[in-house]
Amino acid sequence: MIKSQDIKKGTCIRMDGKLYFCIDFLHVKPGKGNTIMRTTLKDVVSGRVLEKRFNIGEALEDVRVERRPYQYLYQEGADYIFMNQETFDQIPIAKDLITGVDFMKESDIVEVVSDADTNTILFAEMPVKTNLRVTHSEPGIKGDTATNATKPATLETGVEIRVPLFIDEGDLVQVDTRDGSYLNRVKE
Repeated sequence: MIKSQDIKKGTCIRMDGKLYFCIDFLHVKPGKGNTIMRTTLKDVVSGRVLEKRFNIGEALEDVRVERRPYQYLYQEGADYIFMNQETFDQIPIAKDLITGVDFMKESDIVEVVSDADTNTILFAEMPVKTNLRVTHSEPGIKGDTATNATKPATLETGVEIRVPLFIDEGDLVQVDTRDGSYLNRVKE
């Protein structure tokens, strides 16, 4: 158990039978009344974000989580098979538990977050930035633009994103795995 004033970013708590990660918190001292803790919590399973207020000193059930690097090996049906980098154990993880799964290629390292008490996997997340090769892109025509124009490009994982006109097939681009946006071209 932890006290509500001990909540920080990244703290995992169990509330109403569900697990929540603290995304943001703020101590609020109103002119009248007791100090409260205003938190923004994210549901681990559904990804839904909610705001919750706690009185200072309120007891909450904290969950001890472990973050470990796992290497993506291959896909088997609806599951993705990962290998623990320390013990070399292989585990399956469902597609809906992996953030950035569309940008994942073989041998990528992801961070797997699990409940330390029950050893259940909560979620796995790709690094925020990843480098991928463009496999198909229509040629951009110079002089067509008055502003920042983009065109569709297919990456080596099969996902399609929008890139600037100067990107060609075979180029290596950096992509944000959270929203699939183009960041920059990578020099080799």
